[in-house]
Amino acid sequence: MLVIILSVLATALMLLWLMLLFQAREEDWVQAAYNTVLDHLDEIAKLERKDRKNARILARYHGVAGRVMRLFLGSSEKQIAKRKEDNVRLQKGNLKSVGILAIPGYVLQRRVDAIGKGSFNKSIYALYAELDGKKYAANRTRRLLAQMISCVILGVALALAAGSILMSAGNENGPIILLIGVALALVLAYVPYNDVKDKVTRRRAAISRQFPNVVSKLALLVTSGMIMDRAWKETAYSQEGELYLEMRKVSEELANLVEPAAAYANFMDRCSTKETMMLATAMIQNLSKGNAEIGRLLKGMAHEAWQERQHSARRDSEKANSRLMIPTMLLFLAILIMIVVPVITNFNGL
Repeated sequence: MLVIILSVLATALMLLWLMLLFQAREEDWVQAAYNTVLDHLDEIAKLERKDRKNARILARYHGVAGRVMRLFLGSSEKQIAKRKEDNVRLQKGNLKSVGILAIPGYVLQRRVDAIGKGSFNKSIYALYAELDGKKYAANRTRRLLAQMISCVILGVALALAAGSILMSAGNENGPIILLIGVALALVLAYVPYNDVKDKVTRRRAAISRQFPNVVSKLALLVTSGMIMDRAWKETAYSQEGELYLEMRKVSEELANLVEPAAAYANFMDRCSTKETMMLATAMIQNLSKGNAEIGRLLKGMAHEAWQERQHSARRDSEKANSRLMIPTMLLFLAILIMIVVPVITNFNGL
């Protein structure tokens, strides 16, 4: 009886996935294609940053050593060109590079409004708003939810089907495999969300590490007489890193005649740390007060940032010491056993 119930459930879930797939409209495919284009743009930006980093490394070598390093580091030109070609095809309506796995998830979100209004959806939106800005957060959220929904439906269906087949064949491990399969499907569905959370955490930590250098350079340039916009741009393009990339986005927005207050507000949304919020607030206030006061304010922020950096380094070192305590004790016990056991053996032999 249980086998029949499991088979019916597996069939129903698989039919649900197929039914949602066949009910996909043009807007669902367009949404999936748009998110694929965004993913390709992210990959292109990452590859270009990698090439710029490699170019700086290659600049240190000449002659044979330079050629060897060039072969070792390689180039991302072909990968970048391929993704650009895929984007051109997608923008022309060729959807071959759009996977069908997540399409039922898009359909279900369109048909069930409650999915897009829950607290879980809002938490995903907040993460993507910080990573990519509010302009792309809604699309990214729909994509992640679509992937999770499809993964749960298909994964649970396959787990139920495998469990029912094994149980009908008299395999005693059927129930165990069924439970493992369902758990694995849920874990795989949760992994993309967890990856986004980890990415946001790592990004915040990187921004906090880079902030003292950024605000110190800004203070130096402004106090030396450079106007704020120029100092911001010089600092943004001076190094590679998450905070520098976000500053470049502000410079690009300002160059495209975006209102300065709006550009710095967007910067504040994308960099959700207390340090960057203070910096963005100071920039907005500077629009009306001028460079005289901002220079003094940046100096104070730089001093506080370096003090916090020292405290953070001290806390990290203490955490590292506490984490090393367990392996150190295990190593001590292993050495102690290696010394004591032969002594006891020889003593018993006497």
